[in-house]
Amino acid sequence: MPLIAGTAGYGAAAEDLARQYESVSFQEVHGETLPFFPPPPGRAVDLGAGSGRDAAALAGLGYDVVAVEPTAELREIGRRTHADAHVHWIDSALPGVEGVRGPFDLVLSVGVWMHLDQRERRTAMERVRSLLAPGGRVVITLRHGPIPVGRRMFDVSLSEVVVLGRRTGLLPLLAREQPDRLGRAGVSWSVVVLEAPRT
Repeated sequence: MPLIAGTAGYGAAAEDLARQYESVSFQEVHGETLPFFPPPPGRAVDLGAGSGRDAAALAGLGYDVVAVEPTAELREIGRRTHADAHVHWIDSALPGVEGVRGPFDLVLSVGVWMHLDQRERRTAMERVRSLLAPGGRVVITLRHGPIPVGRRMFDVSLSEVVVLGRRTGLLPLLAREQPDRLGRAGVSWSVVVLEAPRT
C-alpha cells in the first residue's frame, strides 16, 4: 500500500477547506484556551496555518506572526483572504519546520498533529520545544473520528501529547476534550497547552 503524505488531499480541496475554516471564528475555536495564550506583544508561529484565520487573528491581537503552511494552494488563499494582516508566510511543515527560527512566545498547531506518525510526532515535539522562548507555550489541537478519504491521520491521545511534552521538558497546563465546531457526526477534538520552563 503506498504511503500517503500528511498533506495529501489538501491542495485539491483547498477552496472548500478554506471556506470551512473561515466559517468558524478564531474566538469560537480558541475561546477556552485564550486565557492560556501568553499576552501580546510577542512572537507567535502557526504551524499548519491553513487559510490564515488564526494567524490573522493573532496579528490583530498584537503578536508578530509567522504562518507556516506546506500546501501552496492554502498559502495563496491565506495571503489573499487576510491580505491586510501583518503575517509572514513560510512554506514549511512539521516535523522539521525548516526555515523557521525561534524563539516564539506562542506556538499554535491546530488540526495538524494527528497527521504525523509516531516517529514524526517525537521529532515534532523536540522541534517545537526548540522554538519556544523561556516560559513560551504551545497549543496543540487533535481531531478524532472518521478519516476523510485520501487523507492520512492517526489516532493520537491527549495523554501521548502530554507525555511527549514532558519528555522534552514541557509542562502541561491544560488537556481537554472539545466538540466539533462544525457539528460533524463522529468528529471530536482535544486541546493540549504545554509550557516551557521560564529559566
